[in-house]
Amino acid sequence: MRLAYLALGLSLSLSLFAQIALAQEIDVEAQRSYPGTSERVVRVISTADLNIFEPFLQQFQRSNPEIGIDYTVTSSTELHRAITQNHAFDLAISSAMDLQFKLANDGFAQTYRSSVTEELPVWASWRDLIFAFTSEPAVVVTYRADFDGLVPPATRQDLIALLRENTDQFEGRVGTYDVRDSGLGYLFATQEARSSDAYWRLTEVMGRLDPQLYCCSAQMIDDVASGRLAMAYNVLGSYAAQRIEEDDRLAILELEDFANVMLRTALIPSAAENIQDAGALLDALLREGMRDVHDSWVLPPLSDAGAPEPAAFGPIRLGPGLMVNLDQLNRRAFLDAWESAMEQD
Repeated sequence: MRLAYLALGLSLSLSLFAQIALAQEIDVEAQRSYPGTSERVVRVISTADLNIFEPFLQQFQRSNPEIGIDYTVTSSTELHRAITQNHAFDLAISSAMDLQFKLANDGFAQTYRSSVTEELPVWASWRDLIFAFTSEPAVVVTYRADFDGLVPPATRQDLIALLRENTDQFEGRVGTYDVRDSGLGYLFATQEARSSDAYWRLTEVMGRLDPQLYCCSAQMIDDVASGRLAMAYNVLGSYAAQRIEEDDRLAILELEDFANVMLRTALIPSAAENIQDAGALLDALLREGMRDVHDSWVLPPLSDAGAPEPAAFGPIRLGPGLMVNLDQLNRRAFLDAWESAMEQD
């Protein structure tokens, strides 16, 4: 018995040491272990917050109690860096479609096929390397009290006019992504700039209001809920919907001109060590993604989006076009224009 306790203590110490070492190498936001009944462990790196993903992980373990899960939360840019540096993760899950696609295209993902992947819509995977399992719109979250007496804007042009006419109300109280650091923010910004000329005008207007810049949707929504922000622009709709169920002081501003819809994706990194269990977890994710209704989990299924269309509504296409804005010259040009618009004196 003493030997068993010593072995358990050594195992926990090694696990803690590994977590500390990992945190020193990449910027880890959260990390949690879900032990299984055997020594098998699948290591997941993800941009999805624990409170969002934990219900799925627990559901998976009820069906697969022998598989332990180590779940690490980090930003999309840190996830990309971790995989390119060949950290031994077995599954990588990210909201930044472009960075995920680049990993797959650059040889940092391995092919995976199963009866489940064969059931995916053709637009929800690419070359058996990268797989989509949610469709999530970018939305505007508001603090209801700050919009009392104002005519709700129906388009981005309306929103531009509203901000210009109410500068005192919104000074220092508009939040959005810092696209220099947020992979998802950069994806939404570049896609929106391609979809509408209103993007740059809106960015310039926000830039005159001392905008607050963030890495992540959850932090922006937190600051709207606290009243620090009147509005958070381009946050994840799934995160917003969950918070609004709990807090009726928040609302989603419906804009009718267009909507960016992100496909959350997963891949098995080339450095993965537990491919079998990573495949089992990936299959479970994809089954969730193909469900007919989305009331069982806060992350919406693929069916919420439908097939990609050239119109401004619908999911961003999963394909080589995503890499255009990752070209270093294109990225630098976009960021220079964004900084000029957003960081005005």
